[in-house]
Amino acid sequence: MDPSEYELMYKAEESHWWYVGMAAITKTILATYCIKGGGLRILDAGCGTGGAMSWLTEYGDPVGLDLSAHALDFCKRRGHDRICKASVMNIPFAEDTFDLVLSLDVLYFANIADNAALQEFRRILVPNGMAVLRVPAYDWLRGAHDRKLSTGHRYTLSELKSKMERNGLKPEFLTYANTFLFPIAMIKRLCERWLPGQAASDTALEMKSLGGVMKGFLIQESRIIRRRSLPFGLSIMAVGRKEV
Repeated sequence: MDPSEYELMYKAEESHWWYVGMAAITKTILATYCIKGGGLRILDAGCGTGGAMSWLTEYGDPVGLDLSAHALDFCKRRGHDRICKASVMNIPFAEDTFDLVLSLDVLYFANIADNAALQEFRRILVPNGMAVLRVPAYDWLRGAHDRKLSTGHRYTLSELKSKMERNGLKPEFLTYANTFLFPIAMIKRLCERWLPGQAASDTALEMKSLGGVMKGFLIQESRIIRRRSLPFGLSIMAVGRKEV
């Protein structure tokens, strides 16, 4: 991953419409399965610059893990000190250590073997512990943002479900997400192919005049996801439980 992306993430995670909106969707799904103040032992597997760790404290005591020293430096700036430098394919914790593993936009990286990572998630979870996952959807939607982030693969819902099952995580809930904005993103991707000189990382797009509207779409979507799965979208959210 381009190191400059970490600085963009650090500056954007608390205010950029995409991060705020997708956090709302993730929190909604998490709240369906976890109780706030429950003292959960949590691993943020691929914690990036630590944005999610800041609100995971509502559910317990999170530990952040990331292979990038750049990312962990930004975690420290946020005040997170329970962090470790390691790969999600070789997690340095014993079996049955965590109640919850959160892994947001990690499995898809080119240097990650997703089956190996899922096996590690299962290993470190306690019996009936849960993994909450987010990955980008549809490989045909690859664009400039994927090149900046070293994307290896984008998923379909059925593909992720199958990988979870094969690696001992029983799917409890799966849905596409970022559905309302799907047409806009599709147009952007097509324009990148026709006008490659205009391509830029999605994180760098401020959308100043429309940011509030975009965030509003995602917040509204978080309320819908509480009740039903969505049929398509730019991301996939999944909850898997460790089979015993």
